[in-house]
Amino acid sequence: MAKFQNKLLLSDYDNTLHYTEATLREGVPLPPISPRNLEAIRYWIEEGGRFSVATGRTLAAFRSQAAGIPMNAPAVVDNGGAIYDFASEKYLVKNILAASALDCIASVMEAFSQVSLELYRENGLVQVMRPTDWNRQHAMLTGLPFQVVERLEEPDPPMIKALFVAERTVLDQVKAFLERTGQAADCELIFSTDHLLELTAKGADKGKMALRLKALCGCDALYCVGDHANVLPLLGAADRAFAPAIAIAEGLSSGAAAVCHCLDGALGDVVDILDRELG
Repeated sequence: MAKFQNKLLLSDYDNTLHYTEATLREGVPLPPISPRNLEAIRYWIEEGGRFSVATGRTLAAFRSQAAGIPMNAPAVVDNGGAIYDFASEKYLVKNILAASALDCIASVMEAFSQVSLELYRENGLVQVMRPTDWNRQHAMLTGLPFQVVERLEEPDPPMIKALFVAERTVLDQVKAFLERTGQAADCELIFSTDHLLELTAKGADKGKMALRLKALCGCDALYCVGDHANVLPLLGAADRAFAPAIAIAEGLSSGAAAVCHCLDGALGDVVDILDRELG
């Protein structure tokens, strides 16, 4: 039997599989994915393993990147909101925000004038309130243009997720406001970067979806690697977790094994470690 048979390896995309931070913050050209990462994925698959990505990006924002990544398992998208199978081009699991979340979002935008909003619809439409240079940089990175809106409209098409964009000190206040008022009780709130607070459907986190994907694939072990706060549930769900050198302190102190920077081939380190341990 191949050494990675029935093993599922899931990687975060941004700044774990592919370094995108400088492009987002500084507008510099996007570097290619580390060849070492791609070689490691191919070796994992050749040895019987299942590989895919667990990304905070929506399906529309990840589709063009997915074409260049060897994957032989469905992907977790929408920050844990869905599982999508690129082979059959269909959702296996999908959670959308309840219509009532619109009131929650509206209350934040009314209470915090310094917050920008990115609202993602099921049909791929991105709507932005109070656009900033950050939103424009984000759109360039994801390849998704946005529609500027002055007010929130009914959730039709349905909402996949909302991103509140501001400095971390402001977003901490937003999170505390929503927790204090209970308006986000039926949703998940998680930081995906210091400038992004994500609102997704209840139960939509990368950890829960990774475990569902493990079961769907019939695998007996789950290995995960990621760098930011939205991957902490993913790392917690793993049988063996890894964090690249760029990871936040909470990831590096979570019990995950530290590996090199994604530019140097973090997945190469992961697969080398598992190759020794499972060989």
